[in-house]
Amino acid sequence: MMTHKKGLVTGIALATALLAACGADKKEEAKLDTLEAKVSYIFGTNMANQFKQEDIALDAGALALAVQDVQAGKESRIKQEDIQKVMEEFQAAAQAKQEQQYQAVADANKLESDEFLAANKAKDGVQTTETGLQYKVVAEGEGAKPTTDDTVKVHYKGTLINGTEFDSSYARGEPVSFPVTGVIAGWTEALQLMSPGAKYELYIPSELAYGPGGTGPIGPNQALIFEVELLEVLQPEAKKDAAK
Repeated sequence: MMTHKKGLVTGIALATALLAACGADKKEEAKLDTLEAKVSYIFGTNMANQFKQEDIALDAGALALAVQDVQAGKESRIKQEDIQKVMEEFQAAAQAKQEQQYQAVADANKLESDEFLAANKAKDGVQTTETGLQYKVVAEGEGAKPTTDDTVKVHYKGTLINGTEFDSSYARGEPVSFPVTGVIAGWTEALQLMSPGAKYELYIPSELAYGPGGTGPIGPNQALIFEVELLEVLQPEAKKDAAK
């Protein structure tokens, strides 16, 4: 939401500046045969693109009227004391629209994720825990399983349920180390099922991942798939080195 508000303010500020700087003629199409005309057109294009990106509907006629009034030195047709009220109403409507759109995406992702997990649950080799975490053992390991007090070293690859890869230590060419409790809930639970050398496929419900907030390329309410290889449960000395 903060990103949207920043963009909104930027767009409004840009529009205000352009109203004072640009001319508009509704009677005939502008000719781009002077430097001033070309610069004005570029500014207008930038402003229109800014509003388009912010999904803000413009009334071209009212915009042109405002430009003409400013350049003619006329007073604003909207009283100064009403401007703040109008903009507050506009911003509230824009925010409500964005929240509605975001919720629609979240609901669609939740439905798609639930359908995927329901189908995946019935596949051979897939096990489901009480929390809803699903996993498949690709290879078993040996030795003591990590606890919530431990730090582990792993290789992993993360994808969305449509196969889009969003992160991979394999691609970066080196494993990562972190506390067992320093990751999403689905990982914390899964790591405690694994012994060093084990390789699992995890199918994590959004409730055990990033939930309705999402993060980066992961949208709201998206289930995630991970390929996780537990390389090592780090000893105290190694934990210190990993934390450096």
